[in-house]
Amino acid sequence: MKVWIALLLALSLPVVAFAEDAEKEAQEGAPPTVAYVSLVPALVGNFGSGPKLKFYKADIALRVSGAEAEAKVKHHEPLIRNQLVMLFSQQTEASIGATGGKETLRHEALRQVQDVITQEEGQPLVDDLLFNNLIIQ
Repeated sequence: MKVWIALLLALSLPVVAFAEDAEKEAQEGAPPTVAYVSLVPALVGNFGSGPKLKFYKADIALRVSGAEAEAKVKHHEPLIRNQLVMLFSQQTEASIGATGGKETLRHEALRQVQDVITQEEGQPLVDDLLFNNLIIQ
């Protein structure tokens, strides 16, 4: 009886090792998962100069690759939010209202977020910045 148990255990070891190898290969070969980190609540503030205040409301999502990058970006969300609020407050009605102004703002916001994350983590981590909703009033 002991011989049969030993034989069964010996035969099952290669199967376990093969399953672990296949799992490692699947993890290494698989592309990183894409995640979207939403900055909640939306950014709200005023911008421009002059007697009449102008307001913005921006629902922003950051695209990252991998769970580790997602966790790091969430950790640095207060710093990211601060950087974006400062950027939006520096805008003028003419710069946002110009043709392509919102897209230019999006690219500048992405660049600044990547710069901040690079200073903190050594790499940009954020692949793209998306405006889910941008209201200028």
